[in-house]
Amino acid sequence: MPQSNKVSDGMKWLSVVGIGEDGLEGLGKIARSFIDQADVLVGGRRHLAMLCNNDNRERLVWGVPIQQTVEEIIRRQSKSICVLASGDPMCLGIGVTLLRYINISEMTIIPAPSAFSLGCARLGWSLTDVETFSLCGRPVELANSYFYPGAKLLILSADKHTPGIIANLLTKSGYCESQITILERMGGVNERIITSIASQSTYFTDLADLNTIAVECIADVGVTGLSRLAGLPDNAYHHDGQLTKREVRAVTLAALAPKPGELLWDVGAGCGSISIEWMRTHPLCRAIAIEQSTSRLKYISDNAATLGTPYIDIVQGKAPDALKSLPTPNVIFIGGGVTSEGVLETCWQALPKNGRLVANVVTIEGEQKLFEWYQRVGGELSRIAIQRAEPIGKFMGWKAMAPVTQWSVIKS
Repeated sequence: MPQSNKVSDGMKWLSVVGIGEDGLEGLGKIARSFIDQADVLVGGRRHLAMLCNNDNRERLVWGVPIQQTVEEIIRRQSKSICVLASGDPMCLGIGVTLLRYINISEMTIIPAPSAFSLGCARLGWSLTDVETFSLCGRPVELANSYFYPGAKLLILSADKHTPGIIANLLTKSGYCESQITILERMGGVNERIITSIASQSTYFTDLADLNTIAVECIADVGVTGLSRLAGLPDNAYHHDGQLTKREVRAVTLAALAPKPGELLWDVGAGCGSISIEWMRTHPLCRAIAIEQSTSRLKYISDNAATLGTPYIDIVQGKAPDALKSLPTPNVIFIGGGVTSEGVLETCWQALPKNGRLVANVVTIEGEQKLFEWYQRVGGELSRIAIQRAEPIGKFMGWKAMAPVTQWSVIKS
């Protein structure tokens, strides 16, 4: 992909103008001047159709993949180019994409009100109290991580089918009475607002593709929702027994210390619980789950979809061979395979300076391996011993889980 390398001479060759549902007539003088003075106009077919029929300037329609059109824009940087966008280009819009390849010093961005701002204005919601996300070009399972009692959600729809899909997800998750408001074509003469509840999604017919969904999550009786903190209930996962138990998982995530934007390698991922809970802490957290068992790969993908982390990267293979071509991690967790030849060595070599590594073992051989590395590079060794109360006849007693030895270290 070519990068913009325009010499900084004070000239901005690219403008991005946000347009509302009221079209070009709703634009201010400055925004309109960028459109009028451009040599090349870029946008979707809906945006370009707003221009006069006798406008003979060069036009570029967004292609698939969108990067191809970005390449065409950069090739024309000797000209004045204007990109027509919907609403606020920097709110999950095309402006974010363009800035990956073109420096802000080379462009001017003029936003219109976003769908989220308009939605809050229609509903009387405070935008700071609302969870916002887009399902345009994104898996709908992403929504699962946003459902909790009392949540207010604003969702950019992919098309007219999205509201019904969201309603079904809410119903299956135990939020049948949640109120759903569909806001169509906000700011235009064809604006329409439809309100119903999740369990009555069959009423969502004849919708416009351009719509935003507002949800007030109301939990069914007995539904408490899942925390975003580490330590989800064990029964939140489908697994074959290869599951880091709830208490150990919470301690392990605390040691891994996820931060927004960091990448985790989950080596020997089992059913994916560590990766999933790592990603649930923040939308920008990324994870690669490495697992050799085919059946467990299915558990990982199913659990990730159910728990709202469909972007988890799943790699089938056995460490250390499966690790060799992966992107550099910020953090590594080894939940299985510590004693396999070369696993710790490969992980340590891949870890950058100040990167973190956490390994859990339950065998004596695994403890020996971790102790050798502890002596070599330092860190902290801990033993996690958990007992759960269980029935013993008509009484209750403590049943011990297998103790887990944990090594955590920061690479200096």
